[in-house]
Amino acid sequence: MKLRQLLRSYEQGEREFAGIDLKSADLTRITLIGVNLTEANLMGTDLSRAFLTKSKLHRASLNWANLSFAKMSQAQLAEADLTKASLSGAFMVKSTLNRAQLSGADLSHANLRGSDLEGANLCGANLFRVNLREANLRGVNLNWANLQEARLSGANLSDVSLNGSNFSSAFLKEVNFSNANLENVNLKEARLSGSNLAGANLTGANLEGANLRAVNLKGANLTGVNLLGASLEGADLTDAILVHLSFYDTQVNPVQTPLLTYIAPFSGWQPEFAI
Repeated sequence: MKLRQLLRSYEQGEREFAGIDLKSADLTRITLIGVNLTEANLMGTDLSRAFLTKSKLHRASLNWANLSFAKMSQAQLAEADLTKASLSGAFMVKSTLNRAQLSGADLSHANLRGSDLEGANLCGANLFRVNLREANLRGVNLNWANLQEARLSGANLSDVSLNGSNFSSAFLKEVNFSNANLENVNLKEARLSGSNLAGANLTGANLEGANLRAVNLKGANLTGVNLLGASLEGADLTDAILVHLSFYDTQVNPVQTPLLTYIAPFSGWQPEFAI
């Protein structure tokens, strides 16, 4: 089907375009609201500033597609291939991206609030200042992803893989990180108050200047973590692994310490061991 024919059919009320081939087409600012583009070939297609609200794009090929500033709220993109696609500034509130391929994609400044990305692959993706508040990111691959200044308050990140990812200055209030792999993650000055990191692997993570007030760290692995200047008021460290920590330039090696509590002198947090 040619683009002109598609537009004519859409104007006549047709919404079924499953499997259509529009590879590398120029669809800038196009309006295709509520259409079915399941398994469509949109590889390299320019959909910048397009209106795709409530559209179905299950298993669609969108590799290297340009979706920057597209309106895609409540769009269905389960198992879609968006490898290295540009979604910068896209409006995707309450969209579905289960098991979608987004490795190397650019989602900087995109709004995915309340979206479902369970099982998606975001390895190496650019999520600078992305809005993922209240999103479901369970089991997502975020290895080496850039989430600097991202907003994820209330999001579910349980069982995610975050090796080498950058969360510096991110908003992570009341996020569920339970059992997540945060090895070598950069969380410098991140705001994690009230978050759940029970059983998380934080080996080698950078938490310098982070806000960890009332954080649940039960059973978490904090081996080699940098906590210089971090706030730990009310944090629960029951059964946490606390080896070679950094507190204000002081190395602490509390091997087999039954209890680690924190007191709050005027100058900052200091470790106090109760044997």
